[in-house]
Amino acid sequence: MIKARITVTLKNGVLDPQGKAIEGALGALGFDGVGSVRQGKVFDVEIQGTDRAGAEADLKAMCEKLLANTVIENYSIAIP
Repeated sequence: MIKARITVTLKNGVLDPQGKAIEGALGALGFDGVGSVRQGKVFDVEIQGTDRAGAEADLKAMCEKLLANTVIENYSIAIP
């Protein structure tokens, strides 16, 4: 079994209203000095019955087809 973590974030230049809302809420809670906040998604995926190269190919396909909107999002795949 191969375990992987996929992190999906908005590309630079894409507006992030949720990140802005979090930034404002942190300031309202008294956390001074918080700069820019960008939000994203994390997926922990377990794949059975494949080798590392096959897993990487499958994970990339998952990102391209479902997990990330590649027009506005970047993704990274980490396999420990």
